[in-house]
Amino acid sequence: MEKENLRKELKVSAIENGTVIDHIPSGSVFHVIKILNLTEYQNQLLIATNLDSRKMGKKGIIKVSNKFFKSDEINKIALVAPTATLIIIKNFEVIEKKKVEVPDYAENIVKCFNPNCITNNEEISTKFKVTDKKELKLRCHFCEKITARNNIAFR
Repeated sequence: MEKENLRKELKVSAIENGTVIDHIPSGSVFHVIKILNLTEYQNQLLIATNLDSRKMGKKGIIKVSNKFFKSDEINKIALVAPTATLIIIKNFEVIEKKKVEVPDYAENIVKCFNPNCITNNEEISTKFKVTDKKELKLRCHFCEKITARNNIAFR
């Protein structure tokens, strides 16, 4: 076999049931792990970053066995990795494949950037309107301050 025809890919085991988060920007992989609290996850968790991608140049992927994400978790993924794709696996079969979408509103998943906001001083759920989905800017419902991508902190 000629050297050019050799496969240069590492195969990892398929998951029987769970979720694959694909097309994550390489620099966001560990942030996604953190916001989804996967550092303490007890089932199989496969993580890869800086993989070659025709679409993105470099990408990351996370395979989470026996975990299906709720809508607030999917919204967190969309805020950190808006290019991500979720692939739902059941019995080793792809059941659903969908791109995450940055939500119009983010409720109780992001902290307000303004230290004087009522949500940072009382037990009140945060509410934000996403005013710019491309640059990711969130306007607080209570104090109207803008929280930008580089200042987002999750609850």
